[in-house]
Amino acid sequence: MTHDTRTRRTRAITAVAVALAVALSAGVADARAGKSSSSGSRGARTYDAPATTNTAPGTAAPMERTMAQPGATRPSAPTAAPAAAPSRGFFGGGFMSGLMGGLIGAGIGAMLFGGGFFDGLGSFAGILGFILQIVLVVFLVRLAMRFFRNRSAGARPAYAGPAEPLRREGVPPGAGPLGGMMGGLGGGAAAARRRQPDELGIGPADYSEFERLLVAVQTAYSSEDQAALRTLATPEMQSYFAEELAQNTSRGVINKVSDVRLLQGDLSEAWREGNTEYATVAMRFGLVDVTVDRATGRVVEGDPNRPTEATEVWTFTRPSGGRWILSAIQQTR
Repeated sequence: MTHDTRTRRTRAITAVAVALAVALSAGVADARAGKSSSSGSRGARTYDAPATTNTAPGTAAPMERTMAQPGATRPSAPTAAPAAAPSRGFFGGGFMSGLMGGLIGAGIGAMLFGGGFFDGLGSFAGILGFILQIVLVVFLVRLAMRFFRNRSAGARPAYAGPAEPLRREGVPPGAGPLGGMMGGLGGGAAAARRRQPDELGIGPADYSEFERLLVAVQTAYSSEDQAALRTLATPEMQSYFAEELAQNTSRGVINKVSDVRLLQGDLSEAWREGNTEYATVAMRFGLVDVTVDRATGRVVEGDPNRPTEATEVWTFTRPSGGRWILSAIQQTR
């Protein structure tokens, strides 16, 4: 087999693989509430990664949409640094800045059009040209370093350290009257208290409510019942849901979610901020997830005969002693 034949065969196999991947991915819909994004607020921990669990051993994706201000709810957050004075540039201001900028610009032009760095500068050739070439290199290096340093400064740590998983060993997912939530979230409470991921003392009634909210939110979203969503989620989350539903209307489609079942869950962390309480829960659940044409009811994305699974991190909030509602949804990585 010649080299050209092998190359053509490799390219053909690659093309087929890409086509299959596209075809397979086209049949998978993300019709569920949240659109497979990370949105909402977790109080003072909005910009911190939730503690990992058995259900979600990887880190949760940072918020893509949130109304929380970084550090705004942290009493001990450092004050903002004073605004820096306006930069005078690499060469300073005034006459020197203009002169050096002109020299470098002329030098770059000469290099681009085939000459030396200072072919077009006449009497400024020689040693001065060599020095300014070095200055140009230093300038470019410093510019690149500043760019990457600014990007690194804006990044946030994605790992908050593991929490003791609240999972009862030997209980299969879905076992018991409350399904996976009680099997996955209710057990191991003593071990969890040793690690203190739970400042609230989350109990069976809370776990049952988290499971109910999972199903209720998905059902209301599928029915486009915004009145119900307002009772199940914070105003922030409800606004995101309303935006997604409006986009569906403009596209002429409806997201249909059915047969939502919790398979496994773990409490990541629960805490109090003043009179407000939060609980973050990792949940793996099954559902039928499709998108249909609004006019004809024809399925345009997903498979109505094939349930899919998703693992997400949901945060719930309530006033102290009040009723839990959804505050955030984060995807897992």
